[in-house]
Amino acid sequence: MEHQLVDLAALESHELEEALEHLGVAPFHGRQIFAWIHARGVTRFDEMTDISRALRTRLAGAFTIGTPALDDTQTSADGTAKFLLRLDDGRQIASVYIPDTPAQTFCISTQVGCAMGCAFCLTGKMGLVRNLTAGEIAGQARVLAHQTGLAGTAFNIVLMGMGEPLHNYDATMKALRILADPRGLGVHPKRVTLSTVGVLPALERLASEPVMPNLAISLHATTDATRTALVPLNKRYDLVALLDACRRFPVSRRARITFEYVLLAGVNDSIEDARRLVRLLDGIRGKVNLLPLNEAPGIAFKRPDDARVNAFARVLAERGIPVSVRKSRGRDIRAACGQLIVEGGRESAGQVLAARLETTPAVASAAAAPTVAPRPARSAPHRRR
Repeated sequence: MEHQLVDLAALESHELEEALEHLGVAPFHGRQIFAWIHARGVTRFDEMTDISRALRTRLAGAFTIGTPALDDTQTSADGTAKFLLRLDDGRQIASVYIPDTPAQTFCISTQVGCAMGCAFCLTGKMGLVRNLTAGEIAGQARVLAHQTGLAGTAFNIVLMGMGEPLHNYDATMKALRILADPRGLGVHPKRVTLSTVGVLPALERLASEPVMPNLAISLHATTDATRTALVPLNKRYDLVALLDACRRFPVSRRARITFEYVLLAGVNDSIEDARRLVRLLDGIRGKVNLLPLNEAPGIAFKRPDDARVNAFARVLAERGIPVSVRKSRGRDIRAACGQLIVEGGRESAGQVLAARLETTPAVASAAAAPTVAPRPARSAPHRRR
């Protein structure tokens, strides 16, 4: 049976030191190696020039440095770059570099495909192929940081690529600890935003994590009927349960939970939807990020016009809810929100099933369904824009 090499890039620094101790190697070499991998981006032991040649030979015989391979890069007219990365098993994932937002931002994936099946998202059409390892999640940031020349500088990370981060909880949180380690890239949790549709048991675990990223909730609807049609997980964790969990979630004094809301023409973009959203968010330190749909072949919805978007935003602002309208980046290379999909390669059973699903009639009928009973609204101060 072939000996399986341990991937040092998937280990936290203390785990790396423990792995070396089993070889009789002093722990300080673990700190050196961690820095070589994560801060300097090396992928071979023979590049670690402050380690003896004999030790490098021993390391190469026992370990590997797993690193996603860059298959292709596409650059948008607006400067956004999409990186197609190949994993050790041949599967592919997409990661995105979004410059000047005003910070420099990496959008990284946590799964190959996604099991959530959101009706407006191309990634959901793939189904879930497999979870990424902690090394593969952190490895995306490592590759992008060195490809863009941003290693050693401050940048942001959004877990908004392929997959649902909380559906791959342990690997995602381990990756964030690796990325936060000051011996490596040193990405502070306040520079990381985790986006979730609301996997509630995992969201409750997240509330007690020592390394806690900013939280973004993919809400997208103001009634259970519409949200269930758009986000099937809502059947299990409905709006009341999700928003109650958000009320309990610890938010620092200057922070807010971001509620992401994809606007779909004629589905969830009415003035009444906006008013319901105000009521639903009562009592939560939150802000709303409106995302006019990024239209794409295979997605049956339309983007509302600017007047409709502005009217929706105005209702929120007039009732004291901080609101922004996201400017889509990378639409011409399918790198925008909801557009990440990997084509070709082996299909999983989930992909085959996803290709056969037709959800449009259910969504159309749900758009007119009654709302869930919200909490009573408090009067909010008028905000001038």
